[in-house]
Amino acid sequence: MRLFCRHWYNIGLMVAIGAVAYLAIFWGQLDMLVRLQLMSFATILIHQFEEYGFPGGEPAIMNIVLQNSKIPDRYPLNQFSAMLTNVSAAYTCYLLPVFFPNIIWLGLMPMLFGFSQFIVHVIITNKKMKSLYNPGLGAVVLLHYPIGIYYIYYIVSNDLVKSSDWIIAIIYTIAIAVLLVGGLTYKIMPNKNTKYIFDKVEMGRFHVKEKRDRLIK
Repeated sequence: MRLFCRHWYNIGLMVAIGAVAYLAIFWGQLDMLVRLQLMSFATILIHQFEEYGFPGGEPAIMNIVLQNSKIPDRYPLNQFSAMLTNVSAAYTCYLLPVFFPNIIWLGLMPMLFGFSQFIVHVIITNKKMKSLYNPGLGAVVLLHYPIGIYYIYYIVSNDLVKSSDWIIAIIYTIAIAVLLVGGLTYKIMPNKNTKYIFDKVEMGRFHVKEKRDRLIK
């Protein structure tokens, strides 16, 4: 478990590469909705790797910049809660639509959730860090938005989406954001005595603490 908690985002990158390879090989045999959902699934894994792997720094951003924690290597976000939230979201919310592409509200949710990342990365985090970039922003702008916009264009232009799909998808997206991301990660799982502590390498990526200290000065 410790090994997986430390390397889940590296494993996720390998899965993303596998998904892209599968797309490249079987592109002509796949329905457009499946193609888009597979691209979306690969995107969230790349997004997570950008946040935690390279350039990384998300643990420090969440605990130092956004939460102002006195023990940022473990509270409120820790290795286990970060793994559980991200893996649960990626391999359920983003992977299920690959297998059930015709359930449009199920497929809309990942696209809407990807759009919501703009608020976190572009507005909140950049404002706090007084920066133009933070880890995860690249995937939001270059992948989440183009894929999400085309998905919506496709289902609308082909009359595949109903009003009820939009309503269910919006409720579903809010529920995931509030219950899984907000509730589970920052209300239920924070533990100052956790054994799942981010190591120095993870905390040192993107030099978040140094950048934060310069801002304070």
